[in-house]
Amino acid sequence: MLSRRVFLTLTGAAVAAPYNFFAESEAPSLLDHILLGTNDLESGIDFVEKSTGVRAQFGGVHPGRGTQNALLSLGERRYLEIIAPDPAQPDVKNPLAPELRSLKEPRLVGWAAHPDNISAFTDKLRARGVEFQGPTPGARKRPDGRLLQWQTLHLVDDASGLLPFFIEWAPDSPHPSTDAPGGCSLVSFAAETPDPAKLTARLAVLNLDLPVKNGTHTGLRAVVRGPKGNMELSS
Repeated sequence: MLSRRVFLTLTGAAVAAPYNFFAESEAPSLLDHILLGTNDLESGIDFVEKSTGVRAQFGGVHPGRGTQNALLSLGERRYLEIIAPDPAQPDVKNPLAPELRSLKEPRLVGWAAHPDNISAFTDKLRARGVEFQGPTPGARKRPDGRLLQWQTLHLVDDASGLLPFFIEWAPDSPHPSTDAPGGCSLVSFAAETPDPAKLTARLAVLNLDLPVKNGTHTGLRAVVRGPKGNMELSS
């Protein structure tokens, strides 16, 4: 069953709404985390702290992926991942790493959604003719030595980064939002595109209720609220 937001978007109500509508809307119900890319992790952490008043905590490195991260909780089962190149892995062949190194300032580079069961989700995607890669196992070791494990699934066509990848955390891995620094919340998370009808149709197939705005540019927008004020992010 489609959410009310997806239904309204498909019928034109949400597409016609002004951008302020999204500034007050909830984030997608299945949103797991948003990724803020930066060319240097400490600089990214400083940027977020200056904007929100909360300093993200180092999360660890992604072995074989050439990246490292720092985390900040956005409430229950939601968090902000500041992701940057790992200087100790300069030769890893991951398209994201050189993209991060080329950034002039922090910007959104994607988001993740959590299906209830990633195995069952793959069956639904196959039945609907949606091409994907995975599920692929992943892991990283936290600074306290605990190993976090997960599975991810990536769409072959992610609509130029507007659609998420999907993640399922291992049962014995605590969700990063539970012990990352708190004090911030996600006010809004939306997509902007010149063709909102096409994107909302794809969102309906994926059972995602991402707000969509009709605009001249294609990208993601987020507003994170912290003790110091709002931080506006875009891709």
